[in-house]
Amino acid sequence: MNLTELTAAVTGMGLPKFRAGQIYRWLHQAGVTAFSEMTDLSLSLRERLDDSFVIFSCGIEKKQVSAYDSTVKYLFSLHDGEWIESVVMKYKYGYTICVSSQVGCRMGCKFCASTLNGVVRNLAPSEILSQVYAAERDLQVRISHVVMMGMGEPLDNYDNVMKFLELISDENGRNISMRHISLSTCGVVPRIYELAEKKLQLTLSVSLHAPNDEIRSSMMPVNRKWQVSELIGACRAYTEKTSRRISFEYALVSGKNDTPACAEELSRLLKGMLCHINLIPVNEVRETGMRKSTPENVKRFASALAAKGFAVTVRRELGSDIDAACGQLRRRAVREQTNGD
Repeated sequence: MNLTELTAAVTGMGLPKFRAGQIYRWLHQAGVTAFSEMTDLSLSLRERLDDSFVIFSCGIEKKQVSAYDSTVKYLFSLHDGEWIESVVMKYKYGYTICVSSQVGCRMGCKFCASTLNGVVRNLAPSEILSQVYAAERDLQVRISHVVMMGMGEPLDNYDNVMKFLELISDENGRNISMRHISLSTCGVVPRIYELAEKKLQLTLSVSLHAPNDEIRSSMMPVNRKWQVSELIGACRAYTEKTSRRISFEYALVSGKNDTPACAEELSRLLKGMLCHINLIPVNEVRETGMRKSTPENVKRFASALAAKGFAVTVRRELGSDIDAACGQLRRRAVREQTNGD
């Protein structure tokens, strides 16, 4: 619930309005997981709240910490026994968390472990939010940046994701600036147009990964529904409507999309757009069979784009020793559970 909804619920119980503010602060500023922890409320009131409402929180099923860069990977358990993954990364400016928006994913991208077993269900706004709070409690840190690039396609869970964004950025709650939030999509074109109308100050990251329909369709089934020209049209409309730069994610796969010809075609495709290109050596997942580009090819590809005037970066690989790419830890847990049964 946002504060308005919580206020209506609290006053509907015959309680004074200010109680809603107290409860809201406990939930979103203190990050408590039980009404019994709200110590400035009477015991009888805490019991009434416990009888009337549920606080959904994540349980830490598994935690891995990188020996190289302190990246932390969580396998969280949910109230119904499902699992999701989150990753916390430390940078000079603070801590960033990568959160999941669905249990699994229906999009079928060939290089991604999250989608190998399909989608189970959408996450509620509270379940997305609880990943942030659970990580903060465990690590005893304050997270300043949120990246929606974990398991699932955020724009396939549009309404719940919008509610999560409202809650996480609420000045009465955690108050994380929209400018510190990135939302990634594989290209759900109608939702990009809807998002543009909201004019949010977040960073939209678009998983492009190919400069043409032939290569992209072989890697990303979503391209068979909305082809490259439709996706780029939506992205151009988004930048014009919001004046916000789009970040194009491009996972470099050896021999697939990392050739000089691909770099040239990509530069023509994005010419004149307000954008940034983030090159990613693809995460090698056993089941996908895809191999990352060589460092030489990555450098050559980046240089070709930079020569055309694009802002280009190569993503730093974090947590490589703990399978930090989302989906791998959950898939292993599912496999172990199935074999155990």
